[in-house]
Amino acid sequence: MSEENFDSALTYTSYLAVDELLKLQRPLSVGPEHDEMLFIIIHQTYELWFKELIHEFQAAQKSLEAGDTHYSLSLLGRIRTIMKVCVAQIDILETMTPLQFNSFRSYLSSSSGFQSAQFRKVEAILGRRDSKMAGHLPVDIQAEIAVITKGNSLWDSLLVYLNQQGHPIPSDVLERDKSKAYETNAGVQDVLLEIHRNSPDSAMVCERLVDIDEGIQEWRYRHVKMVERTIGHKMGSGGSSGTSYLQSTLFNPVFVDLWEIRSRF
Repeated sequence: MSEENFDSALTYTSYLAVDELLKLQRPLSVGPEHDEMLFIIIHQTYELWFKELIHEFQAAQKSLEAGDTHYSLSLLGRIRTIMKVCVAQIDILETMTPLQFNSFRSYLSSSSGFQSAQFRKVEAILGRRDSKMAGHLPVDIQAEIAVITKGNSLWDSLLVYLNQQGHPIPSDVLERDKSKAYETNAGVQDVLLEIHRNSPDSAMVCERLVDIDEGIQEWRYRHVKMVERTIGHKMGSGGSSGTSYLQSTLFNPVFVDLWEIRSRF
């Protein structure tokens, strides 16, 4: 930092807005119940990580489309590491018993993790394209997600990268309507197989996406088991079907073509 830009009044507390940050935990239960603080902090932390994931995903897409292999590898590796932290946080949340959660659950009213706009943005970046993903969110948030779903997903950015690296992706795939969900493509799979056999750098980038895909599936599994052990098969606090909805999201890979080629190695 140059001397002319140095702020002698800047402190750790002011730079990180610690005073403001520590005022954002506002339990609603009477007492309040001891475990509500943990519940709030865990979920606020998730929202911070979702914000960082969006930040990193957007940078990774730009890097891929610019053809920067090494920076793309770095960013995608960071994303996978952040996801490992998100999974590990479930261990902390699971120290709260069903009775402890039930002591303040009624105060949550209709609020639910299902309403996390940032996680919907993460899903959109990863390629989710359907009308149900944002219809329950405020109109301005729906508009923001609509912008994401009209552009390249992370998968599309990978295909652009691979095509630029000399691995010809079918033109109908590259030029498809990005607002519609990607469908598995035999031609793309043939290209991916050739890449894994003969192009180590490009293959490594592909494998980073497999890491991320596996991380998403791991997070979903741990999340549904945490919900199941905490509320069983009760309806979710936001009116969702709870565990039955979450179970329907399990074992659905994001980048299907990268998994399909495994049996052809």
